[in-house]
Amino acid sequence: MAETAPPTNGTKHIDNGDSAIVQANGSPATYSAPSRVTLHLGHLPSKKDIKAPWPRTPSRIDPNNPPWPAYRGYHEYSFAHATMGVRLPTILGKAIDDTSRTLNEQYAEDKIVDLVECLERMDNLMADLSGNAKLRPIIDDGEGDVALWNKEIAKYFQGKDFMNAPWLFAEAYKYRRLHECFSVSKYWKDYDVFYRQKCDTFSRSTDAVFELSMRFAEPFKQSENMSDKEKAENERLMFLELTQVCLWGNSTDLSLLINMTEEQIKSLQSTGGDHLAATEKNILGNHLNQLWETVKVLREKTGGRIDFVLDNAGFELYCDFVYADFLIQTGLAKQIRFHGKRYPWFVSDVTRKDWDWLLNTMVYGHLFPKASEAERESLRRLGARWKQYEKDGRWQYEQHPFWCTGYTFWDLHSEAPDLFLHLSRSDLVYFKGDLNHRKLTYDCAAPASVPFDISIGPMASAAGAPKICSLRTIKSDVVVGLGDDGDAIAERLDKEEPGWKISGKYAVVLLSEGRPGEKVRFA
Repeated sequence: MAETAPPTNGTKHIDNGDSAIVQANGSPATYSAPSRVTLHLGHLPSKKDIKAPWPRTPSRIDPNNPPWPAYRGYHEYSFAHATMGVRLPTILGKAIDDTSRTLNEQYAEDKIVDLVECLERMDNLMADLSGNAKLRPIIDDGEGDVALWNKEIAKYFQGKDFMNAPWLFAEAYKYRRLHECFSVSKYWKDYDVFYRQKCDTFSRSTDAVFELSMRFAEPFKQSENMSDKEKAENERLMFLELTQVCLWGNSTDLSLLINMTEEQIKSLQSTGGDHLAATEKNILGNHLNQLWETVKVLREKTGGRIDFVLDNAGFELYCDFVYADFLIQTGLAKQIRFHGKRYPWFVSDVTRKDWDWLLNTMVYGHLFPKASEAERESLRRLGARWKQYEKDGRWQYEQHPFWCTGYTFWDLHSEAPDLFLHLSRSDLVYFKGDLNHRKLTYDCAAPASVPFDISIGPMASAAGAPKICSLRTIKSDVVVGLGDDGDAIAERLDKEEPGWKISGKYAVVLLSEGRPGEKVRFA
């Protein structure tokens, strides 16, 4: 019996199992057929290099199937893997430690027992996270986002676990579950496990805080000796520099800088003019000049409304305030609305408590014992002016349940139509930071050359979509809006600087023109 021929190009092996052969007299023969059969496919057409249709068509996009492939925790090449496997358990462990510390400070038995139960729920969450459990529905704790969460889980994530659900959703789900640990309690519903850390980012930012307060404590005035042309150019340069201050203030994201030293924080927070000029080359997608032209028009229309969808508390919020102060004083905006979170979110996101703490500690606090009297007075004057803005309505803090859901902002139009309509009335909406950028762009593996307005979908294309600016230091995998050479830039950085997407060294300032002025329509 000849041997089965070895495989060649254009052949396929099919396992056909062993066969028994029966002799003519009925007795079995001791023979085994070849276990593999070779099919020759040489006459068939050659295989084609077929590319998947990206981005997905709108009808095929949903939270589990973003426009381009999603980042998932089991993707070892992505930051999602490090986050789900290491960062989130580390962050949750620190939250448990903080809660234990708070427990040890209590004396009333009912509060102690209640907090012990919160800790038990946190331990259960840690077991689910570490054991890669399936995503269960959110318990009805009275929050306005419960129905949105559970609809999304039931519709798109039944049977999904922490590692195979898209990273953005799984990460948000973890923080919602962490809130649930306290929201179902009697005494600790509003407890913020990250509050001490958020306060520390401001108190540890001494140099950068006073660098800005000493410059802006007094109301902004142009020199009388300057011509109108010189004044206009000076204002333009100040706007561009303060936009960078607002941009790079995001470098102190607590969830990423868990083990950073004080010297490293100071380096990241440097606000000197020379430093900012040097860092502008690291803004890979740079619409700063277009942004200035957009904002300048608002004053020509007697001023307008600008919104900030906030990111981090502490030093970054302080930088946001300095920027917003300049916009008000120069008449570039008449009213500014700040959008924060209803409850603690992604470690360092701004809540109402963080907003109030910053303003009041600037005016009344003793956070910087080594500061000079002049420095302390400069901080007090800034805080007093900003509190006055809030009293007279020029600054307003708002919070909407949608900001703490697992949905991306592609779904804002459909899942929170009231919020979309509200934002459509703004002349410009700033989205601050990495998380907001991920939610704008669906946090998926889009090519770096994809234009920003394409990557944010309905937030740019829906009727009435406002002008949007994303100020983001790059700290995760998604990168878009780098122009026609974007793919080549990303490939070069991948080779020369592995980890460039999570280092915080690079940034984007990206502008979408939207469709302002059009009547908002809902299906």
